[in-house]
Amino acid sequence: MRPEALSAELRRGRGPYLARRRAVAGLSLVAIGAMGMIALYQLGLIEHLPDPPLPFFDADAVDASAEAYARLAMPDGALGLGSYAATLGLAAAGGAARATDQPWLPLLLAAKVGLDAAVAGKLTADQWTRHRAFCAWCLLASAATCASVPLVLPEARAAWRRLRGR
Repeated sequence: MRPEALSAELRRGRGPYLARRRAVAGLSLVAIGAMGMIALYQLGLIEHLPDPPLPFFDADAVDASAEAYARLAMPDGALGLGSYAATLGLAAAGGAARATDQPWLPLLLAAKVGLDAAVAGKLTADQWTRHRAFCAWCLLASAATCASVPLVLPEARAAWRRLRGR
């Protein structure tokens, strides 16, 4: 597909999956914003992460913990930014007919979102079991991730059917 056609299709096109892909892209950007706030704190650019004034919220404790710095010798906020940027890229890649023309793209997006949802669930559980507190920013990213799961499934099913010759 020519870049001009892709531009028009992604911005103004209609199709059974484009609205869902746009929603996944928007949710990825919400998660990127949340991870950006966490990264600001974890890198010392801000001294405190604001939380709702409710019991059981303590983003500072959760995001300054040893677990938050245990993977790849970097803060997990930075890892999250890269991960959600990859999800955004997969949601944005290809034209409206990619389930037919490039079926591996919807399948990769579905696998990525499924993996992200599993990781988000584990990390959310870990917040409570290890710290007896939650990070509102983390919960926002987790909610955005989980909301993406049902959005990617229809296109992934269509891509799977295409690969199987149905």
